[in-house]
Formats: sequence, C-alpha cells, structure tokens
Amino acid sequence: MLELKQIKKEYPAGDGVVHALRGVDLRFRKSEFVSILGPSGCGKTTMLNIIGGLDQYTDGDLVINGRSTKDFKDRDWDSYRNHSIGFVFQSYNLIPHQTVLQNVELALTLSGVSKAERRERAKKALADVGLESQLNKRPSEMSGGQMQRVAIARALVNDPDIILADEPTGALDTVTSVQVMEILKKISKDKLIIMVTHNPELAEKYSSRIINILDGEITGDSNPLTEEEYKAEQEADKAQIEQAKGKKVKKPSMSFGTAFSLSLKNLLTKKGRTMLTSFAGSIGIIGIALILALSQGFTLYIDSVQENALSAYPLTIESKVMDLSSLMETMMGKSSASKNHKKDAVYTKPIFQDLVNAMSASNQSENDLKSFKKYIDGELADNESELHNAISGVQYSYDLDMQVYTKNVDGDIILSDPNKLMMEMMQEAMGVDMSAMMDMRESYMSSSGMGSMFSTQVVLWQEMLANDNGEGISDLLKEQYDVVYGEWPKEYNEIVLVLDENNELDDLTLYALGLESHDQMKDLMDAAMNQKEAKKNDGKWSYKDICGMEFRTVLGSDCYTYNKDTKTYSDLRNTDTGMKYLYDNGIPLKVTGIIRPNEDAQTTMLTGSIGYTKALTNHVIEKSQDTDVVKAQLENKDTDVLTGLPFKSEDKELTNEEKQQKLADYIAELSETEKADAYVKIMSLPTEEEINALIEQMSAMTKEQKEEMIKQAIAGEAEMDEETLNQYLASMSEDDFTQMIQQAAPEYLKETKSKEVEKQLGAMSTKDLAAALDAALDTYTADQSAAYYDEVVPQDYSESTYEDILSELGYVDLDTPSSINLYASTFENKDVITDAIKDYNKGVKEEQEITYTDYIGIMMSSMTTIINTITYVLIAFVAISLVVSSIMIGVITLISVQERTKEIGILRAIGASKRDVSSMFNAETMIIGFSSGLLGVLVTYLLCIPINLIIHHLTGINNLSAYLPPVAAVILVAISVALTLISGLIPSRSAAKKDPVVALRSE
Repeated sequence: MLELKQIKKEYPAGDGVVHALRGVDLRFRKSEFVSILGPSGCGKTTMLNIIGGLDQYTDGDLVINGRSTKDFKDRDWDSYRNHSIGFVFQSYNLIPHQTVLQNVELALTLSGVSKAERRERAKKALADVGLESQLNKRPSEMSGGQMQRVAIARALVNDPDIILADEPTGALDTVTSVQVMEILKKISKDKLIIMVTHNPELAEKYSSRIINILDGEITGDSNPLTEEEYKAEQEADKAQIEQAKGKKVKKPSMSFGTAFSLSLKNLLTKKGRTMLTSFAGSIGIIGIALILALSQGFTLYIDSVQENALSAYPLTIESKVMDLSSLMETMMGKSSASKNHKKDAVYTKPIFQDLVNAMSASNQSENDLKSFKKYIDGELADNESELHNAISGVQYSYDLDMQVYTKNVDGDIILSDPNKLMMEMMQEAMGVDMSAMMDMRESYMSSSGMGSMFSTQVVLWQEMLANDNGEGISDLLKEQYDVVYGEWPKEYNEIVLVLDENNELDDLTLYALGLESHDQMKDLMDAAMNQKEAKKNDGKWSYKDICGMEFRTVLGSDCYTYNKDTKTYSDLRNTDTGMKYLYDNGIPLKVTGIIRPNEDAQTTMLTGSIGYTKALTNHVIEKSQDTDVVKAQLENKDTDVLTGLPFKSEDKELTNEEKQQKLADYIAELSETEKADAYVKIMSLPTEEEINALIEQMSAMTKEQKEEMIKQAIAGEAEMDEETLNQYLASMSEDDFTQMIQQAAPEYLKETKSKEVEKQLGAMSTKDLAAALDAALDTYTADQSAAYYDEVVPQDYSESTYEDILSELGYVDLDTPSSINLYASTFENKDVITDAIKDYNKGVKEEQEITYTDYIGIMMSSMTTIINTITYVLIAFVAISLVVSSIMIGVITLISVQERTKEIGILRAIGASKRDVSSMFNAETMIIGFSSGLLGVLVTYLLCIPINLIIHHLTGINNLSAYLPPVAAVILVAISVALTLISGLIPSRSAAKKDPVVALRSE
C-alpha cells in the first residue's frame, strides 16, 4: 500500500516560499486506476514526482508497503524507482540514440538482469503494447502514439508495483489517446496506476478513482479506502515485510558496459565533433610519442653501439695504471675556485699551475695481475659463477715483442713493424736519428706520466680473441668479420689479413707487409716534406697473391749467439748475414684467409691488419723459455748475460767518497794521452753555477738566440740540414719549445765551454795536460769527483735491468700478464664484471686491489644522459599541449552534459544512481581519451616512416631509426585515457548532481 501522510512541499522563490503541497493525506490500493485532476500549478506533477521518488518532500512521510521513507538514502530511492515505479511521461522521454528495444531494456540493465532474459522480457513488453514489429527502430522513426507505447512498455518491463503517468495523452490525438488509455486500464487490474491529467472525460471513463487537487490540497476523492480496506492493506504490508526479512534487495547499478554503450552511441550521433575532439586530444600524444620514438631510436642505436663497442673496447686492466682523475677535473675547470671581483674588466683565472700539478699528481700504480688472473681463471672454471656467465671472452696480453720479418718487393728482409719503418724513413728523409731527436721532448712527458696518454703507435700484428677454452677463434670475432677468401686459422702458424670495409689497406701497412717498395714510400715522404702533391699509387693485389706471401717470426732469444772467448752474446741482427740466417730459420707464418668487417658490424674488435692466434703466442713463449740464453739469464739474476756486466743495484749505489776513490784509481791506470783527454773532458764540464747563470740569462734572450742555442746543443746528435731543423723548431708549440730550451741549456753550455777549453789548452802538450790532471786530482771535492766520475769513468755495470733483458729475449711468465681484456656481450654483463672486481678488491690487501678506468662506459653514459635530458625537456614542453587538450575535452564533456540533461533525467527516473550517471560521462571521456591516444599512436607510427627516411638520408646510418615501443604506445594510450578521465571528473560530477525533475523538463 502506498500512503501519503501530511506531505508538504515547499520551494524557495526569491525571498519567499512557494507551498506546492499543503499537508496531503492519501492512501492507495494495491491495484486501481487513479486519476488526479486539477488546474495547472496546483501540485499534481509535484505529488507524482514525490510518489515516484524523483523529488523529496519537505515534511510529512511517504509510506511504501508499510515502510517509512524518512530515512531513505539516495541508493534506497534509486532502488525504489527501479523496482517499484514505472514512469510514463507526456513527452515520452525516450533516449534518441537508442533503439526501441534498447530503450525498453535499459531499466532491466540497471536491475542486473542477464542479457538473454533482458532481451526476452523487453520483447514481451513491446508485444503487449503492440510493437513487436518495431524493435529496431529509433524513436525519431516512430509516431507519437508508438513512442508513448514504447514508454509504457519501458515502464512495465521491470514489473513495477506502481505506474505513474504524467499527462500520457497530452501530446496525442483522440484515437491514439483512447488506445493508450485502454492499455493503462488493462494494466490497472494488477497494478496501481496513478495518472495526472487535464481531461476529466478520460478520467471519468477509464479511472476507478478520481482525486481532485487545488492549490496543493486535496479537494475531492471519489473512492477513498475504507477502514476495512486500510486494515487489510496494512496486514498485507506486514506480511510482505515479514516475508522480505533476511532477503537483501539488490541495488540497481549500471554496468560499465552499459555506460560505455550509452556514451559510445551518443558520440556516434555526433561523429564530426567526436573526430575533431579526438584529433585535438591526439596532438599532444603525437608530440610526446614522436619524441619518445626519436629518443628510443637514438637510445637503441647508442645501446647497439655500446654493445658493439664492448668488443672493440673491452674492460682492460693494465699492469701499470695512471690515476688521471685530478687531471680530468682540472681540464674540466673544477679545481680552481673563482676569485671574488667586479665584472668590469678581464681577469686572470689561474689554471696552468693546476694543470702542471695535476700532471705531476697523476700517480702511477701497479696492478697485481698475477693474483687477479688466478681469480679470473677460477671463476671461469666454475660454471655456476655469475662472472662465468657474464664474461664472453678473456684475453691475456704479455710484454712480448713479436718480431716478424718479411721480404719486400726489392727482395730486402724488413721488420714488419710500421712504427720502426716509419722512423727509418724519417731518419733517411730528414737526415736525423728520430729517436735521438725526440729524446729531449719525450723526457719531460715520460717523467710526468704523460707518455702513455699521447702514444701514437700503429698496430699491425694483433692477437685475435680465442674461445672460452683458449683455443681457436672466438665466435664474437667471427660475428663481426666475413671471410672473403680462404679460411680462419686452424694451426698456430696460420694468420689472416684484415681489410677495411672497402677492401683497402693504408700504404704504411702495405709497406710494412712488403707490398710497397722503398722507393714508393721515399717519394711519398719527399712530397710531404716539400709540400708537393704525391703521385697516386693505385696498387692492387689478388687474394691469391696475398695468401702466397711469406712471413717469418724470429724469437728474441734466437737473435743472440754465444761467444766463448768473451763469454758474452752477440746480436745476429747487426749483420746482413746474421739477419739472413735468422730469417731462414724463423717460424714460417702462412696467410690462410682474408677477412673484412661485415656490413652489420658497427665497431670491430681488431685494430691491426694481421691477426694471429693465441696458439702462436703460446708457441713463441714456450719455445723462448727453452733456449740456452734464457736459461742462462734465469740462472744469473745479478748479471747481464748479454754483456757480462752486473746489473745496477740500489744497494750498490756508490757514495761520492767511493766515486772519488774510484776516479783516482781509474786515472792512475791511464796512459799519458788518456790522461790528457780525460783532463780536457773534465775541464769542458759546466758547473752548476754556470748552468744557473745561463738559465737566468735566457730570460733576456730573443727567440732567435734560443733557437740558435738549441741548434748547437743537438748538432752532435741530429744530423739534419739547417732548413729542416728550422721547420721542426717552427712547428713546436710554445710549451714544447720552452721545455726543449731547458733541456738544451746544459748541452749548449757543454758545447760552448768545450770549444773554449780546446782553445785555452790547445797550446799545452800532452805531457803538460796529464800533469795538470794529476795536480788537480787532489784538489777536487767529493761532489766534483762524483760528477767527473760519471762523465769520465766507463760504467762497470749493465745499463739494462734484469727484467729488460728477459723481455728482450722474449721470456714471459704466462701467469703474469701485462694486461687483461675482459669482454662482455651486454652492458648488463659489463656491470656484473665491474661489480665482481669491486667484490674482489674488498677481499684482498690494498696493494692487490685492481684499478682501472672504464672510458667507454663514461663516454656512453654521458651521451645517454644528454639524450634523456633533452627528451625530458621536450616532453615537458609537449605535455603543455596535452594538458590544454585535456582541458578542452573537459569543456566539451561539460557541453555534452548540457546536451544530455534530459537523458540524465530519464536514467534517474528508471533507477540510475548518481554514480551511474557519473560513470556514463566518465565512460564518454574515456572513449574520447582512448580514441585520442590510439589516433596519436597510429599517426606517430605513420610519421615514423618519412622521419626515418629523412634520418637515414641526413646521417647515412641505416640502423638509426625512430621507433615507438609497443609498451610505450600502450602507456601513452593509457595516459591519454587517464588525463581525459581526470578532465571529465568535474563535468561528470555536475551531471550526477542534476535534479532529475529539472532534468526531465529540459529540452
């Protein structure tokens, strides 16, 4: 039973209040046809809306089946409208973008009815009103009567207890009105029909009860409930309440699919606006996606370069390392603090002293590679070791001078070493011993630890990386090179020639291989010296000719032969006969193949032009260890077996007093002539005071005078013409020139003083000179005698060290490499290796810790950081457009809310909650966001095609391409959906808050 108890409804109107209902008391039977009559504005529709739960009463109580609604919440009213109320409106209130069947199904959808049952019940409801043949039509394709019957079917489909009809015939003709009224009268046999109408004739004809209302008060009721009926209805309500106890009434809820469907169909009715909105929203996505694609392309390219570079630049650990951190900081301007001064002029920033100090502070330390090699070998032997799986190759290098000889086109035996051949060519062309010429310049570099940094050695012969078992050729190497002729080496004495990508070798390498003649290289050198255009040499050799070349490697220990008389060793390389003997008896090397970098290789492992195997290295080392001269040297650690002289030892360093005595003993044994020569030599030596005085005088010298001083100082060593010497001095930097001046000062002073002494002592006889020496000997101090001893007395010890001699003889301890190259296939594996080194350092003594510099990692990480920074900045700029487009979508959604206000009212009338309405508009924004994101991603993929063509054309790098990863594409679509969803929260919330009564009145 439906009961209204003193229902009052008041509306604020300006400063006053409108009393729409003034204490209405009504009771309705379970099934009857009630017509409410009254003039416009009397409160009929207001009462109908309150009964339907669309509007809330100000005071009183609405009792539904014995239950008061005073404590009803929004969800309770939604459930009440969905399960107990069916609305039939004067203006039909059908959703225009839904079919007839979908309009009727909507109420069932909110009730959670399955699709099959929903479809069946909707068809039956439409059949009951005579529209079984109109299921798929849209409201715009039907007449007014048909639309009203659809509205009735929608009201009936959920089997409600009450049908509320507000002027159901108001917009219909007479015939159609009668048809609608007949349907309602038929329904009233089982349900309560409450109809608001202005037509008393229809009310009288079809209604079982007529209620008159005026100014919000009931003025007449033709068939009110009797007390007996009221009590019977109450008893029925109590029984129903008892029966419903323990049963949970399912709250109506719109599924996401329904919300999605409603929004999608609404958007499809406005295709143009939807497409433009989606395109506008996609612009930001396109911008970000293109930036990500370019960034990802560059990152992938850098990653590939990095991983390829790992083979060309492995993690190298040297036996001697230099800490260059202070030098790098100085060069980057981090060491010198700026002074506080005004910015009104140009001020000095001191850096030169910092740079020199940094060079001096670049301490050289030694790595204990013997212990580290033992550790590496142990890890590689353990298949479960993480380091074992991370290392793709290990190469142990030794201080082994691989002496390889060949015959050039002139038939001469030459050492296949481009560096030494180059020095010989320069000596011949410039008339100077280049090794002597560079001594003074390099002495400072070596003393400050800079020599290794500026090394320009050309590598010709290079050991190739072996497999994990130390044999054969590494697969990593084979992946980088194609064999263009022949095959890879299989035996220790087999080698390969390494070409560049154009099948070319530089002329210096060809000369070292014996393929270019001495005259050809001399012509090139002369042209370069005279700044003339050299004659082009278009040399060409067949693969077969190259593989027919002959090389011989000579052991360092085989170069020396023992002299029984002197009990020393002689170097056979000093004579042509000896050189021919060594060549004929050397280890023959055969070129078995010619290799070339394959097209996919971005960087390659080999820098030399001849590759030999580890087997050759081991063979040379093992054979050298078995020679007599090596065995003799190993047995005599204190004596140089080559010269028979003892090695110089710090323990044997003579004091000045001991040198004074030895000088006296030495002179006492000299002949008269030898004493005379010794005296002249001693008198020619400049004193320390004279050297200091000259250095002070140099500050006042012109550059021309300084150049002249250098010429005189090196005249005895550098046999070059004056023009060449002038060119050499002119090419020197200011720092190098200053350094050479300081080095040349003592030599210059010695040279000039020697000439003066010769003039002064030239008139004296040999006898007088010898006597003068004997007389002066007793006057020399210990310091003077020590200086004269170093100049006059022949050395009685070897100028080489024990280690130098063993290295010269080719002796190598296989357990003590000079460097270790650790190869990794990926940067992740390289990180595993570096972590393993850190762990190793933690477990050993400080002097055994391994020090190294990962140059490639530093360079590549810097590039990656720069690219990432640029990417983030660009994304930040493009994100602004994304935010703007999101705001625009929010505004468009708000417009959509205004356009769909009536639809909101309809949905609320059939039981949709505020959350359902909000979900519907959220679904709309999500659809737009998804379409924007998808469109942006698709456009990006299309734009990548011409962009990549442009990149390839401009850079010439075919594997540098813009690429948007699928994961990034999905994330961008998700971001687009999320942003549009956020932008639509305010419009969707405003839609949910709309008053359903007001919404239903909107057009």
